[in-house]
Amino acid sequence: MTAPDRTVLVVEDDEILGASLAQRLRLEGMGVAWARTAAEAAAAARRRRPDLVLCDIRLPDAHGGQFLLETLRLVGTVPTLFMTAHAHLDEAVRLVRAGAEDYVAKPFDLDRLVERAQAILRRQAEGDPGEPLFLAPAMQALRATLDRVARVDSTVLLTGETGVGKEVAARRLHQGGPWRDRPFVAVNCASLPLELADSELFGHERGAFTGAVARHEGVAERAGDGILFLDEVGELPAPTQAKLLRLLQERRFTRVGGEAELAFRARVVCATNADLAAMAAGGRFRADLLYRVNAITLTIPPLRERLPEVGPLLDRFARLFGGRFGRPGVGVGPAALAAALAHPWPGNVRELRNRVERAVVLAEADELSPADLFPETALAGPAPGVATLAEVREEAERRHIEAVLRQTGGRVREAAERLGISRTTLWERMARLGLGDPPGGAGGG
Repeated sequence: MTAPDRTVLVVEDDEILGASLAQRLRLEGMGVAWARTAAEAAAAARRRRPDLVLCDIRLPDAHGGQFLLETLRLVGTVPTLFMTAHAHLDEAVRLVRAGAEDYVAKPFDLDRLVERAQAILRRQAEGDPGEPLFLAPAMQALRATLDRVARVDSTVLLTGETGVGKEVAARRLHQGGPWRDRPFVAVNCASLPLELADSELFGHERGAFTGAVARHEGVAERAGDGILFLDEVGELPAPTQAKLLRLLQERRFTRVGGEAELAFRARVVCATNADLAAMAAGGRFRADLLYRVNAITLTIPPLRERLPEVGPLLDRFARLFGGRFGRPGVGVGPAALAAALAHPWPGNVRELRNRVERAVVLAEADELSPADLFPETALAGPAPGVATLAEVREEAERRHIEAVLRQTGGRVREAAERLGISRTTLWERMARLGLGDPPGGAGGG
């Protein structure tokens, strides 16, 4: 079974295949969002970042490559498995080179596809360091407060700079209280198109506006009796702020184009990196809404004020990406740690994670240096160019395959099983990456 808080986004316009995939994945314990078009998929990804995407290569409104780029733009790198007919295998290979995880040819074995999805999700769950370490005194106090607040249903406002871990704090509230086994629905209010903000939050009825071809449940409805997390709540347009105020006051809402009032049962947790009080004073955020969302306000300090966490976070992310990219021995050297402790971390934990990921992929030595973490400040030689996503993934893939082949003594069958791909796919990858015959001979099982 897979952790239910792991979400798979299925993008498939074939009703029979899409329904079968969604049903089977749910039976295996995965959270599933099913989209029939690229536009629906993009909206679903904005509502909640998926942990895995299963996507048809040909969609009614876009090609798989366009969708892959849109997903990267919206939510960053997400493992994506493309499903394609044999006639389009060349396109699938190009998508893998552009950053997709893999592809499967139709008709495929559903059991094997589910196993592949589970392997990817397990890899993420086992390697994901999860929440901050709460080693700094300010964070220890915050952890204690979060644990107390988790047991009540008051509205919470989490404040702090971008990248400090506001969603991590919200998820701790979810896991620490009676909402643990109920939905956690997150939406980034800054990414909501102005004309669709009401629809995304409250849903709409069929025919409510041009393009509303079916009833749509908004995040307020999907949250059920769990937690609704509204990130960057200060970015909501004024009309939507008024509707959110009514939702919090009356605990009821109406879908766009609908007449029936629906009960709202979820707990609301909001987050912002803006000064909502200043925005309210300037007329850009409703003062009455501010009083509703900040019943309990918790501020997460920036990483530069949490220096005891920098070293452990560096080590933890190095282990995460070292395991993911076939470099289990990689670590952070003393000089790199000293440079990290002196860095102001304007992007906070998110910046630290990204810097370590890049360093693990591109560093030549297993001991990461200051130049690996901060290449823009390296004085020796010309500054390295910025690698494309495809180049980074290709180098990581090459190292990972080489490491697994070494571990299996060059036995291709065993290596393919560990990698979760077929022998044919592994041979294709080896040929594309210029790896040649595996160590131990050409047969390799």
